Amino acid sequence: MDSLIQAGHQVTVFDNLSKGHRWAVPEEAEFVQGDVGDAQNIADALKRSRAEAVLHFAASIEAGESMKVPEKFFRNNSASTLNLIEQMMNAGVNKLIFSSTAALYGEPERTPIEETDTLKPTNAYGESKLLVEQMLTWMNRIHGFRYASLRYFNAAGSNGKTGDAHDPESHVIPLILQAASGKRESISVFGTDYATPDGTCVRDYIHVSDLADAHIRALQALSERDRLIYNLGNGKGFSVREVIESAKRVTGKPIKVQESPRRPGDPAVLVASSRKIREELGWRPRFSDIDEIVSSAWAWAQRSDRKVSA
Repeated sequence: MDSLIQAGHQVTVFDNLSKGHRWAVPEEAEFVQGDVGDAQNIADALKRSRAEAVLHFAASIEAGESMKVPEKFFRNNSASTLNLIEQMMNAGVNKLIFSSTAALYGEPERTPIEETDTLKPTNAYGESKLLVEQMLTWMNRIHGFRYASLRYFNAAGSNGKTGDAHDPESHVIPLILQAASGKRESISVFGTDYATPDGTCVRDYIHVSDLADAHIRALQALSERDRLIYNLGNGKGFSVREVIESAKRVTGKPIKVQESPRRPGDPAVLVASSRKIREELGWRPRFSDIDEIVSSAWAWAQRSDRKVSA
């Protein structure tokens, strides 16, 4: 939001506050409370804001949960996004930036992963996002609907103004930092027998400020191009154990580890090739060092005025 405002855009935030926080909305932005699953809510918000484009972040995101209640993910992620697209077309709004995911690739055939690699999700979360990408392909082909699908790898860190504030928390870096600060007894490592150097999952972590920059560039590019698909990652993976060691260095605190069984649907390695967006839009991640990413998250977690509820 801050990046959009700094780039000169007028911003309206549309959120049902089930996971988001009212305090996170900048004063310069207008806030509308509503649900993406409600057609009238969306229609009213689009009319009120006189929107020219939509950046769509709303989704259920926990891969493990998606293997227990897949119906929630197909409803919230797939069906609700179709609802949004239909209302956008009704209102004549023809540009969408869609938050997609590395989970589309499932167990990758190679690393780093490129956008042309096979899409074969291993969990319902990834499948729900793949359905949206397939819908967007057809909307573009038939209706000329312009979109950018940005396939995030692991978003992490803080821009100093906002950061992870989930209740309960589910992302690995803030969970590790909670263990460092004594807010939880230990950090669970799910699976230690993967075919990776230390047996734990390897992920590509991308700083939230670098994600914001990619969104601004994609929005600008949609003025000239009608379909963009990009991976967003650093191109370098870190194992769960490596992230824990980084947190120990950053915080200077001991961190107790609890080894747990694998979670269904978790790929061993997800590392991005971001060559395409680098070449086409000139994007470069500025925060590629894991200690730098963890340090920004730690600074946010330590803020005395940090809020965790809506």
